[in-house]
Amino acid sequence: MPDIDLPTVIFALVALFVAYKLRSVLGMRNDQGRPPGGLLAPLRRAPGPASPAVAPRDAPVEAPAPRPALPMAPDRWKTVAEPDAWRGLDAIAAADNSFDAQAFLSGARAAYDMVIHAFAAGDSATLRSLMAPESFANFDAAIRARAAAGHTMTTTVVSIDDATIAGAQRDGPNAQISVRFASKLASVTRDMGGAVVDGSPTEVVDHLDLWTFVRDVRSRDPNWRLTATQSERP
Repeated sequence: MPDIDLPTVIFALVALFVAYKLRSVLGMRNDQGRPPGGLLAPLRRAPGPASPAVAPRDAPVEAPAPRPALPMAPDRWKTVAEPDAWRGLDAIAAADNSFDAQAFLSGARAAYDMVIHAFAAGDSATLRSLMAPESFANFDAAIRARAAAGHTMTTTVVSIDDATIAGAQRDGPNAQISVRFASKLASVTRDMGGAVVDGSPTEVVDHLDLWTFVRDVRSRDPNWRLTATQSERP
């Protein structure tokens, strides 16, 4: 058995122990091109402005100061309504902050076209969906009388030249808006034999109508319903 140099063995053991400790403290050398900080480094938030201090859990939280309400222009309805309707529109807008006069007039135009054509066609189902009960009853009675006489009606809305809010008011939860329509219509009524009994199939006539719409501002239903119609001289 060869002689063992005891000091050499002890020195070797000490060197191994020191190398092991350096490896465990410093880690292995990274030769794979990973970014400093490890695999999660790219997911960390980039340095930026310091975050605001967080109040202790029990500290009172101050509510943000309310923004001052912007003053409403006294003539904000000028492009959509006659002056007599402005005060009523203010009351409606105060009760329903989603009210949009331009959107309302767009809907009123569409309703005007639909009601005119539905009445001529005798489409009571469409009229019922657009009108208040009392107004629908009048239109439906006229349709029944026309059918009983054996007459048919054809109407074409050639154009809606203007639609302006002529009146507005709020009575409790009920908002009411009257719209003046200037339109051109071609309408003819014929008997069972096809003879013209009213109107003309070729003549276009100017019409001026005042229609009133109502809506409960508390309702989630955004639709307005026609409650009254009135013909005026063009």
